[in-house]
Amino acid sequence: MSKAGRLRRQVDGVLLLNKPLGISSQQAVSRVRHLFNAAKAGHTGTLDPAADGLLPVCFGEATKFSNLHLDADKTYVATVRLGVVTATGDAEGEIVDSKPPVTDRGIILQALEKFRGEIVQMPPMYSALKHHGVPLYEYARKGVEIERQARNIRIYELQLIELKDNLLRLHIRCSKGTYIRVLAADIGAVLGCGASLAALTRTQSGMLDLSHASSSTLADLQCMSEAERLLRLQPIDTLLSGLPALHVGAVEAQRLLLGQKLGLKHTNITGLARIYGPNKQLLGLVEVGEGGRTVPYRMLAQKSDISVPVSAAVSDSRSDVMQCNT
Repeated sequence: MSKAGRLRRQVDGVLLLNKPLGISSQQAVSRVRHLFNAAKAGHTGTLDPAADGLLPVCFGEATKFSNLHLDADKTYVATVRLGVVTATGDAEGEIVDSKPPVTDRGIILQALEKFRGEIVQMPPMYSALKHHGVPLYEYARKGVEIERQARNIRIYELQLIELKDNLLRLHIRCSKGTYIRVLAADIGAVLGCGASLAALTRTQSGMLDLSHASSSTLADLQCMSEAERLLRLQPIDTLLSGLPALHVGAVEAQRLLLGQKLGLKHTNITGLARIYGPNKQLLGLVEVGEGGRTVPYRMLAQKSDISVPVSAAVSDSRSDVMQCNT
């Protein structure tokens, strides 16, 4: 029960929230949770207050899989201001250097080419990474520099959308752990004029896309009825759409939900897979090893028992399985 004495309800699903500027990811989740009166909610990866765009919010049982999107590739539209260097690498920081910007399109395109593929990036001091349990930005605010380890990241796509005066608009698809502020600063360093991040919008996280018809802003949700809000929720397996799928019968489904292992001999899938029982009911995630040895990895709490037909009450040593790789 909340502090106000209101009883929270069980809500399960995924909301594709278009987070506004000026609030943290956790603040956004708190507001959405209040609107849905949900017992449990969380997000799939922090989006800075100075950035807007896609913030998938998981409710109830969906929170069991939110960590999978921490490792997902991300896509952004970034605006980079050439010729201006700030203490934080973005528009919120104090300007520490300025130079005439490079505005030659050909030179800029050559510079961008250097950042495609696998590159090394140094995490910034103004970040949530922790040293002895304290976020680095706390040290940075006190003027203390902490030694950091460079990390390998991958830039899959880096395209120039627009060049106007000293502003670059870039389309970026990158691996987890990429700091777009650092990428902007590094591009400025290669150009010799310096740069900082002026604006950032996240458009994709893994298979989830801000352009989806069900994506919502906080303003949208506030104007909706309770029923309309619930219609904006995507099913839990939206988070798992990038994994192969397995389908099993009632007997195998019950065994998995009891934590038992299966021998799915008729599958060529290995690694994590989403698994469905009768009536395409999502059971959760399993890990499939050699020879079809299948172990429950993270299972959903089922709202109703899965019925087992009398003819299937006694199972043999063979487990039949249907699989789908999409």
